[in-house]
Amino acid sequence: MATLVLADHDLGQLSPATARIVAAAAQLGAPVDVLVAGAGVDAVASCAAAIEGVAKVRVAQSQALATLSPEALTTLLLTLAPQYDAIVAGSAAVGRDAMPRLAAKLDLMPVTDIVAVHGPGRFDRPIYAGNAIETVASSQAKNVLTIRAAAFRPAGQGGPAPIEAIDASDVSALARFVAAHRTESDVPDLATAQIVVGGGVSVGSAEGFKLIEKLAHQLGAAVGATRAAVDAGYAPNDWQVGQTGKIIAPDLYIAIGISGALQHLAGIQGAKKIIAINTDPEAPLVKIADVALIGDLFTIVPALIADLEKQGIRP
Repeated sequence: MATLVLADHDLGQLSPATARIVAAAAQLGAPVDVLVAGAGVDAVASCAAAIEGVAKVRVAQSQALATLSPEALTTLLLTLAPQYDAIVAGSAAVGRDAMPRLAAKLDLMPVTDIVAVHGPGRFDRPIYAGNAIETVASSQAKNVLTIRAAAFRPAGQGGPAPIEAIDASDVSALARFVAAHRTESDVPDLATAQIVVGGGVSVGSAEGFKLIEKLAHQLGAAVGATRAAVDAGYAPNDWQVGQTGKIIAPDLYIAIGISGALQHLAGIQGAKKIIAINTDPEAPLVKIADVALIGDLFTIVPALIADLEKQGIRP
């Protein structure tokens, strides 16, 4: 039949991760439809329709879906499930919450955190904190999947695909939304950024992290942090990279003052190139880096910023 991709969006903006999830879903070999659920999401649907490889965009709007409640999403997806061979979402907050519920309702085994697609029923996913990759073969009549968006290149621009409204009047939410607490930032999305500058607890303070932010801003990069740096209060929670944070796969990862604990390495294994700045030449992350700069980060990073400015690379 076809594949249905649940669009990832927030504050009226389609997440860049959606184009990556569409690219992964296309490898299943069936036409790809995109479901945009929410309230007041017409602009999101138009953006989704412009993604290459999208056959159709289906839009479900109601107040019950405004906060993408997992209960409401599951009810909606259950009504659409008979029309699709696979239902796919990103391995982010919404997908991790809704897709296992959907799989349970359909009496299926979900395949989660997929990093490679080899066909309609054959997938790679990490295990043992990312230290091994297992290949999963699914013979189920229908698959419920979550995709690690950072592991796939985004689909290009195409379309526009047709947009179809679907009835969501019967969808209801069991939970009442109270409030959202957000960190305001103009830096790229950490999960899909092409360049990430990460800082560790060796940065020493929240003030010291301003240096990490300055380099990231100059490169147009996202900012990441280790769990230790977040726990110390140097960086906000949404910057955390690793097994218990965000999984990233940038073209370039600049790791500053990061020794490379196993949990952090699990979050950056998809990075194409790694530059490590550290005083310890024996640090685990230094040993796997493509380029290592050994020395005091408070000397190296300002010099690097100054050199970039000389070359005309400015924010």
